[in-house]
Amino acid sequence: MLGRIWRIIVKEFIQLRRDRYARFQLIFPPIIQMLVFGYAATFEVNRVPIAVLDLDHSQESRALLARFTFTGRFNVADIMRDDRDIPRLIGRSDIPMALKIEPGFAELLRKGQTAHLQVIVDGTDSNTALIAVGYVNQIATTFAQDYARDRLDRLMPATAAMVPRVTLEQRPWYNPDLNSQWFFVPGVIGSITMILVVVLTAFAIVREREIGTLEQIMVTPIRPVELMLGKTVPFFLVGLGDVILVAGVGAFWFSVPFRGNPLVLLLGTVLFLLSTLSVGLLISTLCSTQQQAFASAFFFLNPAFTLSGFNFPITSMPRAMRLITYLNPLRYYLIILRGTFLKGVGLGVLWPHMAALAVLAFALLTMGVLRFRKSLD
Repeated sequence: MLGRIWRIIVKEFIQLRRDRYARFQLIFPPIIQMLVFGYAATFEVNRVPIAVLDLDHSQESRALLARFTFTGRFNVADIMRDDRDIPRLIGRSDIPMALKIEPGFAELLRKGQTAHLQVIVDGTDSNTALIAVGYVNQIATTFAQDYARDRLDRLMPATAAMVPRVTLEQRPWYNPDLNSQWFFVPGVIGSITMILVVVLTAFAIVREREIGTLEQIMVTPIRPVELMLGKTVPFFLVGLGDVILVAGVGAFWFSVPFRGNPLVLLLGTVLFLLSTLSVGLLISTLCSTQQQAFASAFFFLNPAFTLSGFNFPITSMPRAMRLITYLNPLRYYLIILRGTFLKGVGLGVLWPHMAALAVLAFALLTMGVLRFRKSLD
């Protein structure tokens, strides 16, 4: 039995060695995707072009506007003359935000009254708009607090010295600088691995059936289970190698720290690969051509990516979608990746996700084996 399985494994690696395009796909696209996601994917919003309409022309209004450019979050792209310029600029989508300071802004501040800052935002890109408005609130609040403190120091220095102050000191755990790359890079490892393993497994078996060599193999003494193991073990090893490759790029190129136990990550990776191999095997038994396998793999991969929590928080999804995410292996693997990379947690914390991956792997593998035998019959 082991001899027959070994011969199938050797056959797969020989075929992979002869296929230059397949070797290229296994090495360069994962690295390119890691670099693209690592640099391009971010939750931060920087250098947002804004238009400014300052009708007060005071020292206070200029000081407030200077804070917007000083932070690096905003870039003043246009100075407007009147209100008629606002619809023109916002409507063209060249500038997603406009700030308007009414006349009397400084006079109200000097009297200790509330001065208003109007913000007009293009809500087409709601994510950017929400983040940018949050930055505006922080800048305006900080300016108001600093101005009130300076005013009190000038008018009543003795009283100002006795006023209690509360200072918020942020110290985020696990990602002190709130670096988006530290969040995205572990997620890219799981996403790339899932895509490669599912597509390779589905295509390999379908290709054998499409060109007629699967029937030729089945007339040999090899049994269906042995054939299935011989076809899937190489892709398991390939997937494991790609995980090491992409994880190495993320850790050394993007300086993402790895604080956990490599054996814990290895266990989670093995369970995840078994789940994704089973999905590819199941797809291969349902398709008769490579075009069908590609369409079926895309039909699975796109929702799996969306419902994994890689880019969109699972807690923000509707209840029905949250329930579906429990059937997604990538959901659990992303938690394992981020837990081992950034938090350094072990099995004591990650065992529920490991157990869920094990159950999914067993269920999907059983379905794939049964369907594989039926398709051969």
